[in-house]
Amino acid sequence: MQTVQSTPVQSSTAAISRWALPTLTFLFFIWGFITCLNDILIPHLKAVFDLTYTQAMLIQFCFFSAYFVVSLPAGALINRLGYQKGIVTGLAIAGFGTLNFIPAASFHSYPWFLAALFVLASGITILQVAANPYVTVLGNPKTASSRLTMTQAFNSLGTTVAPLIGAALILSQLDSTKGADAVQLPYLILTIALFAVALIFSRLNLPVVENTTAAEKISIKALLPHTHLLLGAVGIFMYVGAEVAIGSVMVNFIALPEITGLPEAEAAHYVAWYWGGAMVGRFVGAALMQKMNAGLLLAIHAAAAILLLVLVITGQGQLALLALLAIGIANSIMFPTIFSLALHGLGKYTGQGAGLLCLAIVGGALVPVAQGLLADTFGLALSFVLPVFCYLYICYFGLRSRKVTS
Repeated sequence: MQTVQSTPVQSSTAAISRWALPTLTFLFFIWGFITCLNDILIPHLKAVFDLTYTQAMLIQFCFFSAYFVVSLPAGALINRLGYQKGIVTGLAIAGFGTLNFIPAASFHSYPWFLAALFVLASGITILQVAANPYVTVLGNPKTASSRLTMTQAFNSLGTTVAPLIGAALILSQLDSTKGADAVQLPYLILTIALFAVALIFSRLNLPVVENTTAAEKISIKALLPHTHLLLGAVGIFMYVGAEVAIGSVMVNFIALPEITGLPEAEAAHYVAWYWGGAMVGRFVGAALMQKMNAGLLLAIHAAAAILLLVLVITGQGQLALLALLAIGIANSIMFPTIFSLALHGLGKYTGQGAGLLCLAIVGGALVPVAQGLLADTFGLALSFVLPVFCYLYICYFGLRSRKVTS
C-alpha cells in the first residue's frame, strides 16, 4: 500500500491557510455529533426491538468495526485522491449511510439499521484518516498535540449537543406509536447536512499536503519496528473502547432506581454533561499542554478516570452519577494526546501510522460488546470494571511517553 507522506503545507495565499484549520474543525463537530447519537440509539432500539445489552451493543460493534475494515483502504484512497477529495468522498458515503436509516425504520429491520451504521461509519473513517494527520501538519510540529486537542474540543461540542437533540427527537417518542420511525426525521436532516457539506468542501481551496515523491509502497510490516506507535495503537484501542462502552450504557445506568430512577428520555440529558465535560477539558488541556508534558498529563487523566470508576461501581445515587459524568473530563485529552504521541518522529511513515491508529479504533466495537456481556451477567454497575483495565493501560502509556516530545 502506498503511504501518505505529511510534508509542509503549500498554499497560494496566507488567507487560504487561515481557513484550513477552521474548516477541518467543523468536520470534527459533524462526526462527533453523529457518533454520539449512537448513545441515544442504543436505549431506543433496545426498547423498540426488545434487545439484551449484548444485542444492543451490536450498534457500536457495526459502527466501530468499520474503522478496522476501512482504515487501511482509506489510506490508499487518500493517497490517490488527496486529502480534500478524500474528505468529500467520506462525507458522501456517510450521507448514504444516514439515508438508509429511513427504510430501516420503515421496514422495522434491526439488521438494516446495523448495515446502515456500518456504511455511515465507513464514511466517518475516511474523514478521520484524512483530517487527523492533516491537522497535525498545519503548523508547528511541537504544538501538534495542542492543535489536535483544540479541534477535538469541537468534536466534543458535537457530542454534547447530540444527546439533547436525540433525547428530544428520538427517546421522547419511545412510548408513542412511532417506535423505530422516530429516527427518520433526525437522520434525514443529517443526510441533507452531510451532502451539503460535501458539496461545500468540493468547492473550497484548501492547502495541499503533498504525497511522498517516491510514491513507495510500504507494508504494514514496516511499522512493526516502531514500538511506540504500536503501544499507542493499543492505547487508542483501550481509550475508544472505554469511552464508547461507558457512553453506551450511560442512559440505562442513570435510569436505574438506585441512581436516579428517571425515564430514559430525561436520563439522556445527563449524557450531554458527560460529553460537555470532555469538551471543556479539551479546551483547558490544549492550554495546559503548552506548558506541561503531554505524556504526564495523559497519565494523570487516566488515573483520575480509574478513581471515578471505582466510585461508580461502589456508589449509588448522586455520588455514582457525578462520578460517572466526571469521567468525561478525565477523557478529554486522551484521544488527541495518544494519537499525536504515537505518531511522533515517524517521518515518511506518518500516513501509514495514522491508518494503523485508526484501525485501533475497533476497540469501540469490541469493548462495548464485552461490557454488554458483563452487564447481562453481573449487572450494569459491575460491568464498569472493564473500563478500569483500559485506563490502567493508558496510564502506563502516558508514563512511558513522558520523554516523547509532542
